[in-house]
Amino acid sequence: MPVTWILVANASLAKLYANLGPHKGLQLVKELIHPESRQKNSELVSDRAGAMSGGGGGGSMQPQTLPKQHEAKVFAQEIAQELYHGRTVNAFKRAIIVAPPAFMGMLNTVIDGPTAQLISERFEKDYTKCSEPELNERLASAIFL
Repeated sequence: MPVTWILVANASLAKLYANLGPHKGLQLVKELIHPESRQKNSELVSDRAGAMSGGGGGGSMQPQTLPKQHEAKVFAQEIAQELYHGRTVNAFKRAIIVAPPAFMGMLNTVIDGPTAQLISERFEKDYTKCSEPELNERLASAIFL
């Protein structure tokens, strides 16, 4: 039976599990932690004043990305790299992603096309604090435990 990878993530923690087939449960493959996503925006920016350009140009202002949101995007890219690497070494044939809606959106924009084609299910929930037995129960409809 082909291996299924289950990614359970939020903006600061990702757990990657493998399901090797019926009645085999979940095996933790890797855990990624991104503590910067837990910090406050004020903790992520420096106190140093930025450069100011002289002149009163009337250009349009671009909305700034909040530092916390930037860190979440950095983490989403790191996770996408893990999935890409797993696909290229044939570590899995199917993937399931579980993440809160905003982070799921970030993941969807950075996962490459061939890897995205292997994702069979997406759950917009934050199950990062769930124990493995609880995770088994919540995802039983999508994986063959």
